[in-house]
Amino acid sequence: MAERIAFRMKLHAGKFAEYKKRHDELWPEMKAALKAAGISDYTIWHDPETDYLFATLVREDDHTMDDLPETDANQRWWKFMDDIMDYGADGRPVVVPLTKAFELP
Repeated sequence: MAERIAFRMKLHAGKFAEYKKRHDELWPEMKAALKAAGISDYTIWHDPETDYLFATLVREDDHTMDDLPETDANQRWWKFMDDIMDYGADGRPVVVPLTKAFELP
């Protein structure tokens, strides 16, 4: 059965318009890489008071999401986005997994 996960990331102050523009123009190869990894229903929200980004996505049981960072498309996307988001010393966006507290079935 597919699983929904949630996480947050941090956007640099004043960069929401650029973040939105880049995602509105998501590269076809990045979209294909996400889908090939078994990811669907990927949604990101922005909190303008904190500049936190809150994301949810659905991944299939046989997803290969853990391999996604090794794809060329994903590595290029991360380099493309690193000027407007918080990144760690490892060159990856800082992602904080969130724990589900409630679900209305």
